[in-house]
Amino acid sequence: MSHPVLLVIAHGSRDPRHAATVHALTERVRAQRPGLRVETGFLEFNAPSVPRVLERLAAEGADEVIALPLLLTRAFHAKTDIPSVLREARARLPRLHIRQADVLGPSPLLNATLGRRLREAGVRPGDLPRTGLVLASAGSTDPEAIAVIAEIARELRHTGWCAVRPAFASAALPRTEDAVRALRAEGVARVAVAPYVIAPGRLPDRIAAGAEAVGADVLADVLGPAPELARLLLDRYDEARVPVGASLPT
Repeated sequence: MSHPVLLVIAHGSRDPRHAATVHALTERVRAQRPGLRVETGFLEFNAPSVPRVLERLAAEGADEVIALPLLLTRAFHAKTDIPSVLREARARLPRLHIRQADVLGPSPLLNATLGRRLREAGVRPGDLPRTGLVLASAGSTDPEAIAVIAEIARELRHTGWCAVRPAFASAALPRTEDAVRALRAEGVARVAVAPYVIAPGRLPDRIAAGAEAVGADVLADVLGPAPELARLLLDRYDEARVPVGASLPT
């Protein structure tokens, strides 16, 4: 029996680094699971669009697709945009069975990716007791998404950091620079900023600018095509493939 196609759905951006990072991530997914067909579609700005990818798959005779939102929280795109696009595709392509997988976060694998990027930026385990962390996300108007970021920050506080604060590049407060200032005001000797975003673009640039403007000691890179993130995509794919309580065939 053939495996469902994995369709990774990214938002898209005018910044070419965004699409390049998404494609690098999907290449890593392919490398981790040879034989799995992995496609990429974008909601806007980049090609191919999600409807075009689904139409091509249907024309090629694909039976089943698992659509995986490349999103860290369940906000507007996961709750509204992507379901709407998939609903329209199902109506046009009734022979193609399309399932939507869950968003990526929260997950220990995302926390592991954050840790990787912070280590690459120079943070060592012995630094944590005197280092404050700013967990800087893109931001959202969705209260559920904001609450998830705040909960991740609380969980990270128990992993050795002397303090952890959430921050947002848009739609919510505080901004990155304000979170760094708040940690400094509390007497934190060293502050690291970790962008909780997958790919470069306007909002990650805003996070970096805020960190640099107030002299953060460490600025980690975006999550990017990390092996832990690729593994998480495959985990979400497998969860969508198999009904709750069932197991994958060996």
